[in-house]
Amino acid sequence: MPAAAAPIISSVQKLVLYETRARYFLVGSNHAETKYRVLKIDRTEPKDLVIIDDRIAGFSNMLVATVWNPFSHVYTQQEVRELLGRLDLGNRTKMGQKGSSGLFRAVSAFGVVGFVRFLEGYYIVLITKRRKMADIGGHAIYKVEDTNMIYIPNDSVRITHPDEARYLRIFQNVDLSSNFYFSYSYDLSHSLQYNLTVLRMPLEMLKSETTQTRQESFDIFEDEGLITQGGSGVFGICSEPYMKYVWNGELLDIIKNTVHRDWLLYIIHGFCGQSKLLIYGRPVYVTLIARRSSKFAGTRFLKRGANCEGDVANEVETEQILCDASVMSFTAGSYSSYVQVRGSVPLYWSQDISTMMPKPPITLDQADPFAHVAALHFDQMLQRFGSPIIILNLVKEREKRKHERILSEELVAAVTYLNQFLPPEHTIIYIPWDMAKYTKSKLCNVLDRLNVIAESVVKKTGFFVNRPDSYCSILRPDEKWNELGGCVIPTGRLQTGVLRTNCVDCLDRTNTAQFMVGKCALAYQLYSLGLIDKPNLQFDTDAVRLFEELYEDHGDTLSLQYGGSQLVHRVKTYRKIAPWTQHSKDIMQTLSRYYSNAFSDADRQDSINLFLGVFHPTEGKPHLWELPTDFYLHHKNTMRLLPTRRSYTYWWTPEVIKHLPLPYDEVICAANLKKLIVKKFHKYEEEIDIHNEFFRPYELSSFDDTFCLAMTSSARDFMPKTVGIDPSPFTVRKPDETGKSVLGNKSNREEAVLQRKTAASAPPPPSEEAVSSSSEDDSGTDREEEGSVSQRSTPVKMTDTGDSTKVTENVVQPMKEVYGINLSDGLSEEDLSIYSRFVQLGQSQHKQDKSSQQLCSRCPDGVIKLTPISAFSQDNIYEVQPPRVDRKSTEIFQAHIQASQGIMQPLGKEDTSMYREYIRNRYL
Repeated sequence: MPAAAAPIISSVQKLVLYETRARYFLVGSNHAETKYRVLKIDRTEPKDLVIIDDRIAGFSNMLVATVWNPFSHVYTQQEVRELLGRLDLGNRTKMGQKGSSGLFRAVSAFGVVGFVRFLEGYYIVLITKRRKMADIGGHAIYKVEDTNMIYIPNDSVRITHPDEARYLRIFQNVDLSSNFYFSYSYDLSHSLQYNLTVLRMPLEMLKSETTQTRQESFDIFEDEGLITQGGSGVFGICSEPYMKYVWNGELLDIIKNTVHRDWLLYIIHGFCGQSKLLIYGRPVYVTLIARRSSKFAGTRFLKRGANCEGDVANEVETEQILCDASVMSFTAGSYSSYVQVRGSVPLYWSQDISTMMPKPPITLDQADPFAHVAALHFDQMLQRFGSPIIILNLVKEREKRKHERILSEELVAAVTYLNQFLPPEHTIIYIPWDMAKYTKSKLCNVLDRLNVIAESVVKKTGFFVNRPDSYCSILRPDEKWNELGGCVIPTGRLQTGVLRTNCVDCLDRTNTAQFMVGKCALAYQLYSLGLIDKPNLQFDTDAVRLFEELYEDHGDTLSLQYGGSQLVHRVKTYRKIAPWTQHSKDIMQTLSRYYSNAFSDADRQDSINLFLGVFHPTEGKPHLWELPTDFYLHHKNTMRLLPTRRSYTYWWTPEVIKHLPLPYDEVICAANLKKLIVKKFHKYEEEIDIHNEFFRPYELSSFDDTFCLAMTSSARDFMPKTVGIDPSPFTVRKPDETGKSVLGNKSNREEAVLQRKTAASAPPPPSEEAVSSSSEDDSGTDREEEGSVSQRSTPVKMTDTGDSTKVTENVVQPMKEVYGINLSDGLSEEDLSIYSRFVQLGQSQHKQDKSSQQLCSRCPDGVIKLTPISAFSQDNIYEVQPPRVDRKSTEIFQAHIQASQGIMQPLGKEDTSMYREYIRNRYL
């Protein structure tokens, strides 16, 4: 059997920082605590960072590692205890402290964010609290809940600086507990399509790229000629992250070439939410992941347009993932994803906020007749997504005074110029649509028009699915399915190209447009997995309501990060079904956004520049708060001449254009293979065993702590509680028919909050205002879990009539509400006739002839002839054939009985090999 491929699971998931006067010792282990690694951090250097990744020789080698060390020693639990004991004893002896400990436990953590230095020594930033947010194929995605920043040099060597504290406050102004995510085994910086494409590389490629050395593949049994790897080897693959979406890359850069890769935990910023769609009991996970670009990052009015390298402001890649949760494996399960992008108009433009106007005038800062910056931006997109690149421009086209139209005219000119040099089949598609104009019109339905655009876009780009087309799509072909674009491969479909949506801010209008495109793609994804019979989804169904809530949480979070407030206009606003209370909330969000932009955005921008390493504090140079502008920090061509300049006509990368419509990043070539780390493992090793990583059989589990039971569910949170309704999540409901309508009054909300407090890892309960309106959702990622536990029991409706005897109402519900019928009433003649026929059919089943191929029964209405659609020898509803035990099972049972009597069977070659493999993996 050919070797399979699996993602490599990091062996550093739990960390403990131990402290002595001269050093820090960072001890990291896997979740099972069977493998340990140790880092030694010197505290005697006032300004330099000296880190030693422990080698095989232990701490006897005191030199600083300057290149990545593949021979980093892996300890067992017993070895780590002995090592820490020796360090404790050695420090007590040196300091003469026989009565006290020389090694102190400073802090426990779950990962290293990185190392940073301002004007004094280095700090280490550790993740001290985490919360599980999603699960993709058994790979957990965590949200950073809390961090700890520890100064490394000890007080005796510290050289103080008066401005150090101010830089520290600016750095900590970036709230790492707000929407930062990481995973120990899943690459969040890449799409699902990329991650699964890497795992499907040909076996020959994996063998040629295997980076294992003699030391790593050491096997004590290989000299005996036993094949311990044959047929059971698994290639572990780890890919380089896409640094554009990594937010702690600069913080880890100083140790990247010094320590083992398991110490490097890359973090993304944006949004992550997951909900469960129950389709007649079959669980389907709907996941939404938004990756915010760390290039040219900042706040609303301070970061507009693009920089000289083609990176645009407020660039976010949104990916919706659909997976059948009944099968966890990446190889055997069903997975589908669709990616779209938002970002500022790729031109040199800005808005002057010094005028204190709600809408500052738009200014084009530089003339760019050859669309140089737009060419760099679209070249990046072609490399990552392939073709076609589709631009949906939602800015205003007609205005009394030119404002947004300035951007439209320049963008049209840039796209027209670039398209004349591209091959016709790969040209950039430009779709202008004045969404604000259509919104004001009473005759036009905004979402209907967006739905038409969405259908056209999804048909051009296609989507990713990791399995071939279902047989049901062949039996019942659909016209829309046959017109679908993308790339069809033997193992499924690939998305080629991407939709890029923008308005001026890329917030409200953009989020609604992306929701409509995502809703259209979700229908195709469900159809491809065989879950619906036509690729169409209607509003007011449980599935769309669940998806809409995810997208509104997604939009609120991204809006808070960039604009300083939640969404002002939501999907319900454009559907024109929002209640009258929504207008006052929209006004408050507008004022909140204006206040944030006017008074706090400058400080937030300074924090982002310092956190991402755009600005490095240097002695003798101006401080961050002394700079009149950060324009020169983000535009490198203003500080030095760029070495090469792109051609005005051949503006793309040659290798990218050769492989279109496929994205170059996913093409198997020498350049991309260098970005992979491939290592051969035994199939039982913990680094690739996702089953043990997910189920964790070595620890006690509780249903109350299980993530899959706490997440938002369509059946619990959206399906009406009325008896007799269709449980399908694709059935159109009335506007007031929703599982969340039971949170209608204050007493019910208090009970829901009380239930919520009992849930595992529960966020703070929502305010009364946050729950009272059904037209909008709270921002942030905590919203997904709020509805998950609040419906575990039906709240009792309290009354306040003053009658002491009548305290509750509807405690005993009528029989008709419970069972759907009133059993005390007599049955109708029609029901009695149906029941009598059913009884007669059951009685005749006893008397049937087994050789007969037809079942006949007499009834008052005549003879009914039923033709069976299946034939069985003996099995039916009344008679069951006993199971047969095969020969091998009988032998195993007999051997088990003999073993209890002391008669042992000799071990075969396969058993011996398996036992030795277990010993090697467990103890060596």
